[in-house]
Amino acid sequence: MSFFVGIAIGVACGIAIVVVFARFSNHRSRCDNCGCVRENDSAGFEKDSSSPVLSILGCLFSATELAWLNSHLRKIWPYVDEAASELIRSNVEPILEQYRPVILASLQFSKLTLGTVAPQFTGVSILECEAGEVAMELEMQWDGNQNIVLDIRTRVGVGLPIQIKNIRFTGVFRLMFKPLVEEFPCFGAVSYSLREKKNLEFKLKIVGGDITSVPGISDVIEGTIRDAIEDSITWPVRKIVPILPGDYSDLELKPVGTLEVKLVQARDLTNKDLIGKSDPYAVLFVRPLRDRMKTSKTINNELNPIWNDHFEFIVEDASTQHLTVRIFDDEGVQASELIGCALVRLKDLEPGKVKDVWLNLVKDLDVQRDNKYRGEVRLELLYCPFGMESVITNPFRPDLLTSLEKALKLDGTEAAEMAKSNSLKKKDVIVRGVLSVTVISAENLPAVDLLGKADPYVELTMKKSNTKHRTRVVNDSLNPVWNQTFDFVVEDGLHDMLIVDVWDHDTFGKDRIGRCIFTLTRVILEGEFRDNFTLEGAKSGSLTLNLKWSAQPIFRDP
Repeated sequence: MSFFVGIAIGVACGIAIVVVFARFSNHRSRCDNCGCVRENDSAGFEKDSSSPVLSILGCLFSATELAWLNSHLRKIWPYVDEAASELIRSNVEPILEQYRPVILASLQFSKLTLGTVAPQFTGVSILECEAGEVAMELEMQWDGNQNIVLDIRTRVGVGLPIQIKNIRFTGVFRLMFKPLVEEFPCFGAVSYSLREKKNLEFKLKIVGGDITSVPGISDVIEGTIRDAIEDSITWPVRKIVPILPGDYSDLELKPVGTLEVKLVQARDLTNKDLIGKSDPYAVLFVRPLRDRMKTSKTINNELNPIWNDHFEFIVEDASTQHLTVRIFDDEGVQASELIGCALVRLKDLEPGKVKDVWLNLVKDLDVQRDNKYRGEVRLELLYCPFGMESVITNPFRPDLLTSLEKALKLDGTEAAEMAKSNSLKKKDVIVRGVLSVTVISAENLPAVDLLGKADPYVELTMKKSNTKHRTRVVNDSLNPVWNQTFDFVVEDGLHDMLIVDVWDHDTFGKDRIGRCIFTLTRVILEGEFRDNFTLEGAKSGSLTLNLKWSAQPIFRDP
């Protein structure tokens, strides 16, 4: 629904500018004594009381004048509807096209009217800002009666008219007036953005039919609309409107860092197939632009997939942006079915530190429709702001390796050899080395034998090479001690995994007690560590291991 977000932003921005223009000369002399500034905003004005714009904006919006704005907006709304519909159509269709999923061939408006109900402004505040800038936030609510019909066409040639109805929206828009200048109207440009989307609800209906009769199409359309709003107008993305001639490129959104993501695994995924199991794959993004979304490989017939896929994302504002993960069941030629989704707020990541997280999957990140358990997904995350190269040990050229690979410590000779090669790329580098694993002990294992004991042993497997080692069997023990060390020659440490299974030994077979799955990220970064790990898939129990890494980076053969 980026069209009504856009018009709401335009109306809010237009009203703000018009009011500032209209009242500039009439109110300048009495603004210093104005009493309508809210208490929590007054500190910001005291910092620069000499600024006429600050004084004017501070006294504009009393409750009475807010009602006045809403009253006049209702009066002019029929004219806005008539004048803006075609303009919105021509501006919003390219945005929807940008976020159109690959299963749709086209996505266009066949009917678009804004209805008779105007949006209402429910709150205004002035924010404390840096010198030379004024920021204003407007809260808006819109329970409209719009009439919107989208004509969509699928790749197989099926055309469907989709009506969007019962739209309800509440959000906070931010307008930034910058830079402040001496020339009227005292600011050079206005940039605007949807600062907070508090609520967005709408219903989809096939004109003359039931949208549920076309499997997956409802989720696809709804996801496209929400993605368009999320990325095209939501903070930190902002639109810039020049008021006075000048260069305002410094106001545009700029990258501030990179996010390294390793999609490790998922567990207990909901089965979406009637026969067999789901075929899960993941889609990850910070911004839902097609060229910036990453897709994992598909793991067939598996509810506990292991991917170990690595991706890199550009970050523009770590304080407000988040990483979104969507897990789908691959349905072949049909639309993939969503299993669940999750997000990680980048502000929760410590720059330069790897974070290993398990995330619960939900059906919808905006509207919690149910509390059903849909499984979990595991990620390793590393946020590196630009300028941290001096903090993270980095003997490499900045464009040679990912930030995760830059954190590795090499001796001077190896670093010099890498620096001399101008043609090397990330994929050309292998982090080779020896992984030494000491299986120390296990504690509180579940009893699996009839006599209330177990005969546990541990099997270690490197995923890529399928190299295996196993400990001795400790009979009749729920707290076995092994203290055995095994060495693995690892050819590609950043993209390999160690799988540790604890088994119960029986005369005629074996039963798995539980397992632990490790990427080599932590041991590569730290060199050596010892820790206690909870067993996955077991009622109880943990495993104590010591891991040590001896690196020998090499280059792939041409």
